[in-house]
Amino acid sequence: MKLFLVVNVDWFFLSHRKEIALEAQKEGYDVTIVTKDTGKKSEIQHLGLTVIDLPMSRSGRNILKELYVCSFLYKLYKKEKPQIVHHVGLKTILWGTLAAKLAKLPGIVNAVSGLGIIFSTENRSLISKMVPKILQYSHQCKKVAVIFQNNEDKSLFINKAIIKNEQAYLIKGSGVDLNKFFYTSEPVSEKIRVLLTARMLVEKGIFVLIDAAQKLKKEYQNKVEFIICGGIDDSPNAIKEEELRAVCDGEYIQWLGYRSDIFELLQSSHIVAFPSYYKEGLPKSLIEATAVGRPIITTQSIGCKETVEDGINGYLIPVKNSDLLAEKLKLLFENKELRKKMGQNSRSLAERDFSIANVIQKHLDIYKALSNS
Repeated sequence: MKLFLVVNVDWFFLSHRKEIALEAQKEGYDVTIVTKDTGKKSEIQHLGLTVIDLPMSRSGRNILKELYVCSFLYKLYKKEKPQIVHHVGLKTILWGTLAAKLAKLPGIVNAVSGLGIIFSTENRSLISKMVPKILQYSHQCKKVAVIFQNNEDKSLFINKAIIKNEQAYLIKGSGVDLNKFFYTSEPVSEKIRVLLTARMLVEKGIFVLIDAAQKLKKEYQNKVEFIICGGIDDSPNAIKEEELRAVCDGEYIQWLGYRSDIFELLQSSHIVAFPSYYKEGLPKSLIEATAVGRPIITTQSIGCKETVEDGINGYLIPVKNSDLLAEKLKLLFENKELRKKMGQNSRSLAERDFSIANVIQKHLDIYKALSNS
């Protein structure tokens, strides 16, 4: 049985969907990955997976180029006739589901991994009005299953009449390998390290954390390090490198750029801060932080709040509130036992909700249900 996983870019497939594809292959599916090649194509092929280049830009807004993506997928689906297509990400869902409906494919799985700015209440652009209409049309099929990472996104799709309740599945994030990201006590070091890992977007709360760090600088400059990790993004809202360089001094506040050794960075850190106000699905960086056993300070924003039980394994704060972020950071700076207890509670939460084994099995169950129905 042919299974196509359609993911916007190759590196996102490797970080968020690789394990699902490999397990599906073991279960007998003929798996093909349709994704934009940014230099990782050979790495996917070395896993024994077929790769087809996807001519899509994550941040592109040229309507002719967007329609070309839909046309490309329609022709591909008509030619290859996969029994199941699994679209990951909103733009891939937008054009892929429409193409799959027109090609009359028998099974469609859509994974909503965050709604970004398209469904933001502040976004009143023409495209933000068009997208729900297109989704309403394309999702009116018998065999469409939609996976959500949080209840708010699920409710939004149902309330906008894009899907019916019976089409919706809730799977908390992309999962984490609890054996690879194992519990580690906080490091013994001269300075407490606060870590933020994210794409360098304003909405990820990068400057909120930097503002909080500046408010604490006089008291903690020689006691704390703030570590910001993540590459420059191609989104219109991306932070420019020179902007980051201007606010990071390389000592008290450090920007590392893109890094792949996230587990080691978590091991060497004491606290994870993620003051995002982006419409997240369920941030993988926070899932990984729970697995390693770190206290987390994040926002009450959609997606983020699913990773923290306030006062138990960390703190939830309002968005764009650097004063409260600084206050909660100070509480953790001053209380090692509190950090330890919250870190242990984070690990317990990961074991309960975020195991990659559970995530994989739920996906395979959905594929099986679509195949049998």
